[in-house]
Amino acid sequence: MFICNFLYIKKVSIQLKVFYYRSVDTPSVTTAIVLGTRPELIKMAPVLFALEEIGEEVILIHSGQHYDDALSESFIRDLGMRKPDHYLQVGSGTQAAQTADCMYKLEKVLEEKRPDSVLVQGDTNTVLAGALTAVKMGIKVGHVEAGLRSNDRRMPEEYNRRIADHISHYLFAPTPDSASILKDEKVWGDIHMTGNTVIDACERYVKLAEEKSQVAKKIPFEDYILVTAHRAENVDDQAVLTGLVDVLDKAPLPIVYPLHPRTKKMLGQFGLYDKLAGSENVHLIPPAGYFDFLAMMKRCSFIFSDSGGIQEEATSPSIRKRVLVFRKSTERPEAIDAGYATMIGTDAGDIAQAIANEVSAGQAPSVPSPYGDGNAGKNIARIVAEART
Repeated sequence: MFICNFLYIKKVSIQLKVFYYRSVDTPSVTTAIVLGTRPELIKMAPVLFALEEIGEEVILIHSGQHYDDALSESFIRDLGMRKPDHYLQVGSGTQAAQTADCMYKLEKVLEEKRPDSVLVQGDTNTVLAGALTAVKMGIKVGHVEAGLRSNDRRMPEEYNRRIADHISHYLFAPTPDSASILKDEKVWGDIHMTGNTVIDACERYVKLAEEKSQVAKKIPFEDYILVTAHRAENVDDQAVLTGLVDVLDKAPLPIVYPLHPRTKKMLGQFGLYDKLAGSENVHLIPPAGYFDFLAMMKRCSFIFSDSGGIQEEATSPSIRKRVLVFRKSTERPEAIDAGYATMIGTDAGDIAQAIANEVSAGQAPSVPSPYGDGNAGKNIARIVAEART
C-alpha cells in the first residue's frame, strides 16, 4: 500500500512539474513586432493590422532609433496604430553602441513576454539588433522585406539586411528578384514571395492624406520637385553636398525639401545651410509627417531622393511618380526596370542634366507596381500564423 501511494504521489508530482514547465514555456504573446524608425512604422502597420484581424496576440516594441518623439507619435497617430507596448529609448550613438543598447534592452522585454516569433523589417540597426537578440534566445525571426541588395560596402544598411536574412527563419521577399537573391545565397530560412507592405500602406492612406494634410497651404508653388537626401554617404561628403546645394539653387523647377535633421546638421557644419535656406528656388520645410509626405508625393511633378522606400512608394497605383535616385547604387532595381526610377549618381553635372531632362520630357509610367498588389501584410500574417500549426 505504501509503495502504491508513493508511486501515485510521484506520478502526480511529475504531472505537476510538466504542467508547470509547459506553462512557463508557453509564449504569453504569439508575435513581437520590433521597429525603431518611421519607415518601419509605415511598412509594419499593414502587418500589425493583418495579424490583429486574424486574432493574433501581438506585442509592439519601439526601439527609439528615430528618437524624435513628437514626429514618431504623429506617424503612429496618422497610421491609426496603437501606441507601442514598450519604448526602449535607445536614441542616438555609434553604430555599435546603438545596436548593443537595443539588444540589451530588447532581451529583457522578450524574456518577460516570450513571443513565439519576432518580426523585423528592412535594414536598420533595430533590425539587426532585433534579429540577433531573438535568434540567440531561441525565438524564430521573420524578416519583412528580405533579399534586397545594393552590393555597396559603404552602406551600413547592407550589412544589416544581409545578416538579418541569413539568421531568419522566415524570409518575406517583396519581389521575385529578391526571392531569387535569397535562393542564390542559400539562406537557411523559408522564403516567401509576399509583395511589399509599403504598397499596402500607400493605397490605404493616400486618399485620407489628401483630405487631411494641410501641407499644400505652406508650399508657394503649383509645380515643384520633391527632394529628400539624408544618407551618410551623401550628406557627410562635403563635395557631394556642396554640388547638391548648387544644383537645387539653379534647378529649372522650384524645390520643396523636407530637411532631415542629419542633413541640416551637415549643411551647417560645411557652411552651406544659409545658401540653401536663402535660395528663392528652394522651399525648406521641417521633416514631414506621413500624411503630409504622401500628399506632397501625389502633388509634385517628380521626386529627387536617396531614399530606398520612396523608390517603392512612387510606384504605388495612387501615386505613380518618377524618381531620380541620388545614389551610386540601389537595392530597388525593380523600380528602375519598371521605368519609375533612374539612378543618376552624385556628380553635380549629371544631377543637373538629369533634372533638366526630367522637367522637359519626364512622364510617369503606366505599368503596374513591381512591388505587389497591396496585400503583402495579409500574406505575411497568414504565413506567420500557419507556421505555428
